Amino acid sequence: MEFQLTDEQKQLREEVRKFADEEIRPVATEYDVEEAYPHEVMDKAADMGLLAPHVPVEYGGIGYSSLENAILTEELFAADPGIGLCISSAGFGAEALMEFGTEDQKERVLPEVTAGDAVMGSAISEPQAGSDVTSVATRAEKREARSASERSGSAAEKDGDEWVINGSKMWITNGTVADYFVVVCETDPEIDDRYSGYSQILVEGDRDGLTRDKITGKLGIRASDTAELRFDDVRVPEENLIGQRGMGFLQLMQFFDETRTAVAAQGVGIARGAAERALEYAEDREQFDRPISDFQAIKHKLAEMYTNTEAARWLTYRSAWAVDNEAGDLTALASMAKEFASRTAVEVADEAVQVHGGAGFVNDHDVERLYRDAKITQIYEGTTEIQKNIVARELLDEGM
Repeated sequence: MEFQLTDEQKQLREEVRKFADEEIRPVATEYDVEEAYPHEVMDKAADMGLLAPHVPVEYGGIGYSSLENAILTEELFAADPGIGLCISSAGFGAEALMEFGTEDQKERVLPEVTAGDAVMGSAISEPQAGSDVTSVATRAEKREARSASERSGSAAEKDGDEWVINGSKMWITNGTVADYFVVVCETDPEIDDRYSGYSQILVEGDRDGLTRDKITGKLGIRASDTAELRFDDVRVPEENLIGQRGMGFLQLMQFFDETRTAVAAQGVGIARGAAERALEYAEDREQFDRPISDFQAIKHKLAEMYTNTEAARWLTYRSAWAVDNEAGDLTALASMAKEFASRTAVEVADEAVQVHGGAGFVNDHDVERLYRDAKITQIYEGTTEIQKNIVARELLDEGM
């Protein structure tokens, strides 16, 4: 079993770490306080090839493996989870196009995203549908295309059948900044099978009838854009359907192992960032005429923080390896990694604040922000409770 990264992977880690230290950390607090999307940082990330780098080379990406994406994600989130999420989420939904999209869809969307000219969003969750994706109520119906005059000058839209979408989506990352959304809709409500009847449809962000409202006041990841989407007779051409009609849920399930591994890498990054800042502070802060790092209580905290972070990293790497090699135990590993790494992020960030004492309670120090940011890793892409259910299901071979 090989525990060494390749020279190329080590170089990737160093280059992204340098970018994060120089371009993200100096402005992280500013974007967090203002709850503002970091457009300037995104432009620099595009120049570095950091936007949707998992996209194949023929569409402008680099074709990174899941392991390489995990390395990249850890570095970004160790610097700042909010801006890190903006960068790592620029291609949300790209997997659906890569796996199931038509060549026209891929060529139209993916090169724009990798070049930094467009941002994507994945619209799944709804006010009443979070962990239970099969409760999605947003409906897409086939209707005849409107006449040219009825289309209000939308000359680019082709004649023929259209999808007309109605409903709402909640907690959508990149909601107000995305140029393209991959929207999960119910297209065949008459089908009794719980897991059929849903489809994924590509929706351009400038379509008539699409309303986007930014969600503010979040506990953490405030630089990342989050919004509620409302679809009021939003019309898109028939060819915007991604893959086979009615198979959207099953398509979506194929990517959760990969995306949950990515969230595990986020947790590792947050934990590492918090642990490093705690170590630095403990060596500098003096009480009773000596650094607080001299006290056994602090030493034990630091030892546990670094040990748990390392354990989370290698469980995440194991899951990433399983994604890249299509291992049979992938689903259990991805949920294990996601649950453990997110828990580690929360616990290590908590201890980092404790090491800082009162100084860690204000945003003069990064650990205050990391403490708030960590919690979301236990919620999105499947809550902690969902991950435990999945691991138990895989152990007991219960099926869905």
